[in-house]
Amino acid sequence: MEISTAQIKELRAKCGAGIMECRNSLLDAKGDMENALKMLKERGQLKAARKAESATGQGLIESYIHIGCRIGAMIELNCETDFVARTNEFKELAHNLAMQVAAQDPQYVSKEEISQGDEREIEAACLLLQPYIRDTSKTVQDIIVETIVMVGENIKVGRFARFELGVKAARK
Repeated sequence: MEISTAQIKELRAKCGAGIMECRNSLLDAKGDMENALKMLKERGQLKAARKAESATGQGLIESYIHIGCRIGAMIELNCETDFVARTNEFKELAHNLAMQVAAQDPQYVSKEEISQGDEREIEAACLLLQPYIRDTSKTVQDIIVETIVMVGENIKVGRFARFELGVKAARK
């Protein structure tokens, strides 16, 4: 089966995967764009799962101040190498996650951090489980996995803080 460059570009624009990965997925899916996208997503999940144990000693701190300067957030986003920490994809992810923290006010990074007796809704309280503010069909964890696939390294949210003018929040 012949796969055109246009098909590869279209698939790559949708998912951000590498050229050869897109080509191979299109070949495996016999040119069906939706099936190829689904295959790439499944492969990405597997790749992210394999990377999950890799040490994340590098990264960056990103801040976001909302319009009006009444709400702000800072986030520590970790990766394996400083090379990846300097990429535009990683910087954009860090900025978008800081925006997510400012907008949604999560209390925990993941559900494993929730203490016994906390009555909050898990999806609202945990950053990784929240619907992503730029695409509510995905969770924050889905967006991180997509970036892991693009950059080829493990990525983890280290910690975050949210500030709101005049509000003193009791954090863990």
